Amino acid sequence: MDREYIKWYSPALQRDMELLVFGRGGASIVFFPPRMGRFYDYENWGVIESLRTKIEKGYIQVFCVDSVDCQSFYNYWLHPEQKIQCEIRYERYVINEVIPFVRAKNPGAFMVAAGCSLGAYHAMNMGLRNAGVFNKVVGMSGRYDITVQIGHYDDLLSGYWDEDVYFNMPPQYITNLTDPAILDRLRQLEIVLAIGQDDILLDSNRMFNYKLAEKGAQSYMHVWDREAHRARYWRQMVNNYL
Repeated sequence: MDREYIKWYSPALQRDMELLVFGRGGASIVFFPPRMGRFYDYENWGVIESLRTKIEKGYIQVFCVDSVDCQSFYNYWLHPEQKIQCEIRYERYVINEVIPFVRAKNPGAFMVAAGCSLGAYHAMNMGLRNAGVFNKVVGMSGRYDITVQIGHYDDLLSGYWDEDVYFNMPPQYITNLTDPAILDRLRQLEIVLAIGQDDILLDSNRMFNYKLAEKGAQSYMHVWDREAHRARYWRQMVNNYL
């Protein structure tokens, strides 16, 4: 299986960013790591190995990007306004730096945003906000509004809310979306939600899926046995949905 390590200085984030590329062609998968994860986690956890056949046959090419979660949402010393600004800069890094790199590697490929846990949030938020860039979004064991406390999941912005927060929480901005041009792009996007039946995030996933369906989106929700919020389940999910 072809594997390439890449590193460059990101103007958007003003720091070095790393990623791994697996494969040479096929659909381009921009794969966001789980909560506070790193670009090498999916490789270390065997998630990439479970995709070996698809990668080696040229069906998919996987780009495992790094996260900035520890410097943004999980930096408890940072003011919430600064946290959401960091997320906005992270999106600029992905859209203005990673995507051109992906297209140069694999011109004209079908583009997928995917992630597990908080990586599902990043994939979903960037996929919906950039529906003209991505063709498909896959969220596995995802939490899509980090301002809502659910069980042991805290409100990561501590009650802070502004317009930037609103436009980066998919269940919030999807609810009031009425622009015909944006809705048209959204309806061309394939959206997959995969969640365990015992996952505390199940109900919020169902509500989010319902909101997407209300807007006419091609949204498909798959409920797995047990909690399914672990790498051993993600190794199975990726083969089903990527």
